[in-house]
Amino acid sequence: MIEAILFDVDGTLAETEELHRRAFNETFAALGVDWFWDREEYRELLTTTGGKERIARFLRHQKGDPAPLPIADIHRAKTERFVALMAEGEIALRPGIADLIAEGKRAGIRLAVATTTSLPNVEALCRACFGHPAREVFDVIAAGDMVAEKKPSPDIYRLALRELGVPPDRAVALEDSLNGLRAAKGAGLRCIVSPGFYTRHEEFAGADRILDSFAELGGLAGLDLTAPVA
Repeated sequence: MIEAILFDVDGTLAETEELHRRAFNETFAALGVDWFWDREEYRELLTTTGGKERIARFLRHQKGDPAPLPIADIHRAKTERFVALMAEGEIALRPGIADLIAEGKRAGIRLAVATTTSLPNVEALCRACFGHPAREVFDVIAAGDMVAEKKPSPDIYRLALRELGVPPDRAVALEDSLNGLRAAKGAGLRCIVSPGFYTRHEEFAGADRILDSFAELGGLAGLDLTAPVA
């Protein structure tokens, strides 16, 4: 049996990306800039991991209003809006996630988050979806700017594994994106992928299993490290 499960957050624990897009656009409007990210533009921006990095990429290529604040300040305002939206109940866990976490806890399996999203976003999601602080849900939280390079770099997964004290061959990662898959594989992890709304078009060569929903795992048994590659 595995010793640890490492969860991505956005698109994996919950289908958060559309809420992120809404928070970005509402923040832009509040700042008085004529920026709006439609779904197709946001889908493309998501190939760059990290909210601050997406804003920087957008600014490099967009024509029109200059940034009204430093990127870090814009992102901080967006995070505040995103957290507020989640507190209002605008989010839910993806099917199968709550049961998998509950079963893992009963079995004594270590649980970790390995994500490029910020720590406040992880905290807000846990309070909204579990009713508890993140540290009461997960044993380890590797998030945001805790490492120098974001996914597809494996750094965030390596950090989570070090904090867990678990070797990669005794753990499994759950992801929804190609960047996440590459990060997990780069850290030596097996990786099960269930694409989200914004990642269904991606190719997941090298994934150990590809599912429409994490509910298809059927619980911990579906994480068996000896299972054949899909």
